[in-house]
Amino acid sequence: MHSRLAKSNKSHEITVIGAGFAGLAAAAVLAESGNKVTVLEKNRETGGRARTFSQDGFMFDMGPSWYWMPDVYDSFFELFGKNTSDFYELKKLDPGFAVVFENEVMDIPADFDAVCDLFESIEAGSAAKLRKFIAEGEFKYMVGMNDMVYKPGHSITEFFSLKLFGDALKLQIFTPFSKHVRSYFKDPRLLALIEFPVLFLGAMPKDTPALYSLMNFSGLKQGTFYPMGGFGKVADSFKEIAKNVGVNVLTAQNVDKLEITNGNIRHVHTTNGNFRTDAVIGSADYHHIESELLDKDFRSYDDDYWQSRTFAPSCLLFYLGINKKIDQLRHHNLFFDENFDQHAVEIYKDKKWPNKPLFYVCCPSKTDPSVAPEGSENLFVLMPIAIDLDDPENIRETYFNVLMDRLEKFAGEDIRSHVVYKKSYSVSDFVCDYNAYKGNAYGLANTLMQTAIFKPKMKSKKVKNLFYAGQLTVPGPGVPPSIISGRIAATELTKFLNR
Repeated sequence: MHSRLAKSNKSHEITVIGAGFAGLAAAAVLAESGNKVTVLEKNRETGGRARTFSQDGFMFDMGPSWYWMPDVYDSFFELFGKNTSDFYELKKLDPGFAVVFENEVMDIPADFDAVCDLFESIEAGSAAKLRKFIAEGEFKYMVGMNDMVYKPGHSITEFFSLKLFGDALKLQIFTPFSKHVRSYFKDPRLLALIEFPVLFLGAMPKDTPALYSLMNFSGLKQGTFYPMGGFGKVADSFKEIAKNVGVNVLTAQNVDKLEITNGNIRHVHTTNGNFRTDAVIGSADYHHIESELLDKDFRSYDDDYWQSRTFAPSCLLFYLGINKKIDQLRHHNLFFDENFDQHAVEIYKDKKWPNKPLFYVCCPSKTDPSVAPEGSENLFVLMPIAIDLDDPENIRETYFNVLMDRLEKFAGEDIRSHVVYKKSYSVSDFVCDYNAYKGNAYGLANTLMQTAIFKPKMKSKKVKNLFYAGQLTVPGPGVPPSIISGRIAATELTKFLNR
C-alpha cells in the first residue's frame, strides 16, 4: 500500500505544529515520503485531545471515547504496511451503547438485524424503514469516504466529475438532517437515537445536511468498538508510526512566532528554540495560529470571519474514580431523559448554561479491567455546552450534582460517597491546553455552509508554504476526519514542494 503515498522529489525540512491525530498523521506521511519532519507540541504529552492521565490506579482517556469508522484507521495503518492489530486489540461492544430515557433504557445491539427488531418493537414498520435509511447512509459513507472526503477543498471544481455530480442529489447535501430523519421515523425515542451524533458533534439537526446520516451507518451497522487499554493506545500508535519513519517529536515546545521571508515561513520560534523550516503544517487551532503566530498581513481570515462561524459544542467533563461497581451502567450511556431540542437550542442559539442538559457517561471499566483498580469503576461524564461560557468551579460543581442526581436515580444507588478521585475539565481548560477558539471541543459544526469547500482553507491564502490540518479545516470534527485531514495536508504540501 506504500504506493499510495506521494514521494518528494527531494528531502525538505518540514515543521508540524501540534501532535494530535492530524499532526501525527501528516508528519508520518511526510516522513515516509522522504522528508525530514519535526513535530512541535506545546503540552508534555502527545495525542492532543486524546491525551491520557493516570491517578490512584485509574487510567483516564481525556477526550475521544467512541471508536467508529474503523476503516479510516485501517487505511492509515496500511500506508505503512501495518494492521490495526499490530498496535491494539479492538473489541466490538454489545450493546454498542445504551440510551437512557425517562422511563426506560434502550440497549443498541451490536447485530444490525437485532437493531431492526428493536426499532420494529417501538414503531410498527420502522424495521424496513431503518434498513432503507441505513442503506442510504452506507451509500453516502462509501461515496463520501472514498470520493469526497480525501479532497482538499481548494475549489468547487474538485467535485465536477460526472460521477460526483450525479451522486450529489443522493448525498442529500441540501436536505436538512431533521427533515430526512422525520420522513422515516416518528417516535421521539427513535428520533433521539438517530440524531444524537449530530447534537454531540455538529449543530442543530435542522441546520445539518442529511449527508451526515453516514454516521448512523457507521454507528448502527459497522458497530461501536473499543481499543483495549483505552483510546490513548490509538494515539500512541500514531506516535509510534511517526517515530518509526523518522519523525522527530518534541514536546513542551510552545510555538510563539512564525517568521516569514518573501512570503514563506523560514523559521519557527518556540519558547525553547528556533527551528529552520521549508514548510509548515499547522494542526493546532487554526484561529490561534492565524491570530497569535502570524502578523495581520499574513492572516487568511479576520476576527469577523471566526465570529460568524458556527462551532460544535464545548463540554463540561468529569473524570471520576469510583471505589465500587455500578451494575446498571453500560460501557456507553447516553442520558436523553430530558428534552433534546431544548438542550440543542441552549448550545447553538441561546449559548447559555443548560437548564436540563442531556449528558453522556462512559464506563470503560465495564469492558477493560486495566483502566481501574479491581472492584472499581472508571467514569467519564460529558455534558455538551455552548462555547465561550464562563466555567468557574461553583458552576462546575452545581452541574456535577445535577448530573449525579440523575445518574444515581438511574443506577438506583449512591455513587457520590464512593468517589475517590474527581477532576473536572471545561471551556477554560480547552483554551489553556489546546488554544481552542472560545473553548470549542470539536471544531466547526457540520452545517451546509461549513462543509467541504466552505470550511477554512487547508492552504493559507497569504503564506505560500503554510498548510493547515485538523478539526477547523477539511473534512471536519472527530478523530477519523482529523486523521484524513492530516493525510490530505501532507499530500497537498508534497505537491507544493514538488511543483
